[in-house]
Amino acid sequence: MYLKRYTIASFILMIVVGWYVYAYVTHESLSLSFFGVNLPPISIAMLVVIPMFILYLGSIAHMAFYSLMGGFKLRKYERDYEKLIDAVCDAFLSKEEREHDFKTKRYMLLGKIVDNSTVFPQTDKLLDIENEKLKNIVDLIHKIKNGEVVNLKKLSLSPTNPLMVQNSLNRYKTGDLSAEEILINSKNFSQDFLKTVFADFVKEADGEKIMKYYKEFITKEALMSIVERIGSSDDELALSSEELVELIGSVELDEKDFIEISKALGKGLMPEERLKIFEKLGEHNEKATPAYLYTAFDLEMIELADEILESSPPEEFKNFRAYKALKECNQNFNIDLFI
Repeated sequence: MYLKRYTIASFILMIVVGWYVYAYVTHESLSLSFFGVNLPPISIAMLVVIPMFILYLGSIAHMAFYSLMGGFKLRKYERDYEKLIDAVCDAFLSKEEREHDFKTKRYMLLGKIVDNSTVFPQTDKLLDIENEKLKNIVDLIHKIKNGEVVNLKKLSLSPTNPLMVQNSLNRYKTGDLSAEEILINSKNFSQDFLKTVFADFVKEADGEKIMKYYKEFITKEALMSIVERIGSSDDELALSSEELVELIGSVELDEKDFIEISKALGKGLMPEERLKIFEKLGEHNEKATPAYLYTAFDLEMIELADEILESSPPEEFKNFRAYKALKECNQNFNIDLFI
C-alpha cells in the first residue's frame, strides 16, 4: 500500500467521523483526569478521532517496519543475483577455484550447482545477452575461440586455464610471441602449451638452443622432428652422439619408436656413430636393444648382431633370428620386413 494514499485516506476518514460525531451525535465536551491532574475539556468528537489517529500511527509504524524488513530481504536477493552472475562468469571462464557465499536458500542451491559445474557457453548465441558483465565475458571468450588475442590480466586466470592456453596460442600464431620468448618465460604458461611450442621450436632451432630447453619440454613428437633434421639436406641439424643419446634417452619410447629413430638417423649419421648411439641406449634401456639389432643388420654388421642374439634367450628376437637364418641361406630380404 502506498503510504501517501493511505495517509490521505486516513485523515479524510478521521475528519468525516469527527464531523459526523460533532454535528449529529453530540456537541458536548468531556474533562479527563490522569493521576489527579485534570485536563482541559475535550470535545467528544475529538476523543473519537484521537484513537483513530493513534491507530493510524501504529499502522504506519507497522507498515514501515515490514517495508524495511522487506527491503533488507529484497537487497539480499539482489546481492545474491549479482553473486550468481559472478558465479556464471567464473564458470564460463573455467576458473579452478570457485566458491561464492549466498545468503538466500534459492540462490544457495543455484550457486552451489554453478560453482561445481563446467560450463561451455555457445558464445555465438549469447553475444546479444542483456547483462553487461556476462556480455563482456561472452564477447571475450568468442574472440579467443576465433583466434583473436585479448587482454586477460584483469581476470586473474591461472596459466593452465584453457582460455589462457588458447590466448597464448593465439599470440604465438599471430607472431605476438616468439617460441623462444615463451620458453624463456615458461612460468607464465601451461606445460602442455610449452610442449606444443617446443615441438615447433625444434623444427628450426640450432642444436645449442634445443639442448638448452629440451629437459622440461621435449616430447616424442619433438624428438622425431629433431632426428629427422639430422639427415635433412634442407635444414640439417648438428648434434653430437652424446647429445643424441641424451635427447633420445629423455623420452619414454617403445621398441618401435627406437627402430623408427634408427631409420631416421640412418639418413644423416655415419654407420659407426649410428651404431654407437644405440649401443649406449641399449645399456640403459632394454627397449632399445631391438633397435640396436636392427641397426646392426641394416648396416650388414652381422657379427655384432650375432653377439646379442647368442647371449639372449631363444624365445627373444624371433623376427631377427628369422632374418639371420634367411641371410645365412643367401636369401636377401629387406630388414624392414621383419620389424
